[in-house]
Amino acid sequence: MKLYIKNMVCNRCIMIVKSELEKFGHQPLIVTLGEVLLAEEITGSEKEILNQHLKTFGFEIIDDRKSRLIGQIKSSIIEIVHQQNSELKSNLSDYLSSKLHHDYSHLSNLFSEVEGTTIEKYFIAQKIERVKELLVYDELSLSEIADQMNYSSVAYLSNQFKKVTGLTPTFFKNIKTDKRKPLDEV
Repeated sequence: MKLYIKNMVCNRCIMIVKSELEKFGHQPLIVTLGEVLLAEEITGSEKEILNQHLKTFGFEIIDDRKSRLIGQIKSSIIEIVHQQNSELKSNLSDYLSSKLHHDYSHLSNLFSEVEGTTIEKYFIAQKIERVKELLVYDELSLSEIADQMNYSSVAYLSNQFKKVTGLTPTFFKNIKTDKRKPLDEV
C-alpha cells in the first residue's frame, strides 16, 4: 500500500516516519520524500489513527489526488535543490512533467490554485533556503555557491537573494541570528 505524507522534506523526516510506522507495527518497504510503500494494506481506521499520531510530528497523510500531486511537486523540487545540488539536466518544467507524468500547465495551474504561489517562486524560495544554508556553513565562497546552485553569475544570485530576503548575501552571512527556515515553512 502506498501512502503520501505531507511535510516529509528531509532525511530526518524519513527516519521519523519510518520509526513511527514501525512502532505501529507496519513494515515500510520503501520510505522516500513524501512517499511510503507499506508491505501490507491498512484499514481506514488504522490510517486515521496513524495520521493523528503523525500530525504530532508535523506530518500528515494525504488522501486526495490533488494534494498528493502537490506533495510530489514539492518533494521533487526539494530533492533537486537540497539533495542533487540543483544539478537539473533540463529545465524545471520538463523535469516535473517527465517525473510526474502530467502536462506542466496542469501542474502549474494546480500548484498555483492550491498553494497560492507559482512553482517557479517555490523553486526560487527553496534555492534561496539552500543558499542560506551554504552561507551559514561558511565553507564556500559566494562564487562557489553561485556555481553549485547553477546561477549564471554571483550578481544574479545576489539580486535574487536580496529580492527574496531583503538582505545581501554578505550581510546575511555576517548577522549572527537564526536565519534559516525549516523546509516545510518555505
